[in-house]
Amino acid sequence: MDIRQLQYLVALAREKHFTRAASACNVTQPTLSGRIRQLELELGVPIVERGQRYQGLTAEGERVLKWAQLILSTWTSMRQELAQLATSDFGLTGRLVVGGIPSALPMIPLLTKAVRALHPHIDFTVMSLSSEEILRGLDDYSLDVGITYLDNEPIEGLLATPLYDERYCLFLPEDHPLAGRETVTWREAAALPLGLPTSNMQNRRIIDRAFRTANCRPDPALETNSVINLCSNVRLMGLASVMPRYILELLGRDPGLIAVPLLEPEVTHSVGLVAQDRDPIGPLVRAVRAAAASFSSQTLS
Repeated sequence: MDIRQLQYLVALAREKHFTRAASACNVTQPTLSGRIRQLELELGVPIVERGQRYQGLTAEGERVLKWAQLILSTWTSMRQELAQLATSDFGLTGRLVVGGIPSALPMIPLLTKAVRALHPHIDFTVMSLSSEEILRGLDDYSLDVGITYLDNEPIEGLLATPLYDERYCLFLPEDHPLAGRETVTWREAAALPLGLPTSNMQNRRIIDRAFRTANCRPDPALETNSVINLCSNVRLMGLASVMPRYILELLGRDPGLIAVPLLEPEVTHSVGLVAQDRDPIGPLVRAVRAAAASFSSQTLS
């Protein structure tokens, strides 16, 4: 058994296609298939369901995949730590894969900026994901860290570092009749033509729960998983939307948008960094957790 065999297996499980997996690994399809077959012989269990096309992994293959993902993650972290020891003056290098809930995406650059200030040679891949996708990505090691809600749905077994509290406002066009109000109730908001996040997003589940608490139910005119799209539809289509106030602050104050705090109920949720609880923790994950601890001490609204 060697690292390459495990990489091929993980690529196959991700791509669900032998040719695409081989291309992702820069090898031929017969090479990839042969090395996975060799892994099956070495372990003495069938890993891939046999057929002319990829049909999935066997039950044994699913367990081998989990171990392969763990081994590859540990192997990558070991190489990063050894590289840091060999080039201590150069600092950490590598790429950190971050998954963030859509409403947190405008805040993530503040965190990556803090990391780069200490480790200028760390690069980032940032993906917009639902909270459920973030948990799956941490579980299969396709993500290094996630930015998600800490106090709304379970995150057991993960290391969590609070970043900021999310408070909700009603976003309106500046010429809307409610734009001059100091506050708006959730019941008043429910009566408006609304653009809201899609129902698979935890952000939407929080919003729906607030409307239920106010004994009302909106009928959204638009649903999207893009915060930018929500802002555009408020400005261009005249819709209202429910979003955290910092969206307006971080994207720049648009003269066409107004954010009015929502009350009755007042809704606040903690958003933070989550990572696998493992020992040892990879050096890049340690670096971003240290930056998150400093970040959380800043005053954010």
